[in-house]
Amino acid sequence: MNFDLQKSIEILERTPGTISTMLSGLSEEWTTANEGPGTWSPYDVVAHLIHCEESDWVPRMNIILSNSTDKKFNPFDPGGHEHFTRTSLNELLAQFGTMRAQNIEYLQSKELTESHLQLKGIHPAFGEVTLSQLLSCWTAHDLNHISQIARVMAKQYKEEVGPWVEYLRILKS
Repeated sequence: MNFDLQKSIEILERTPGTISTMLSGLSEEWTTANEGPGTWSPYDVVAHLIHCEESDWVPRMNIILSNSTDKKFNPFDPGGHEHFTRTSLNELLAQFGTMRAQNIEYLQSKELTESHLQLKGIHPAFGEVTLSQLLSCWTAHDLNHISQIARVMAKQYKEEVGPWVEYLRILKS
């Protein structure tokens, strides 16, 4: 599929509701479990998504769209969400929903054209990237983390499913 802003927005606007449906009202055993040291729980993923809303997608889009000759992105700290540890999951879900709605509204207000989508910024690791690539990544990033949440939760029952583990691809990764 070629990049299409409206198709991306279809995913971006649904992500908060999808994740909220997956996690709201669940016990902490589901939402704070992870896959071992150095891995993220569903709670951590939601906090990370908020951090991305604040520090990644829109700020980098603004750099690309700016009139500045310096199009370098600031480095992104993937662990920058760790300060959320005292916030309840329900508060995080609400905050993510609010921030995402604001960012989508802002994105739509830019009335991006095909020429805008070809503008470039400088990623600290990858070099030149287009706005289209950044927005595609935002969409795939959401889907990646929805999948991660499901995987982390499914793995909590990896041993308990017994021999059915052979039929559950999610438990083999």
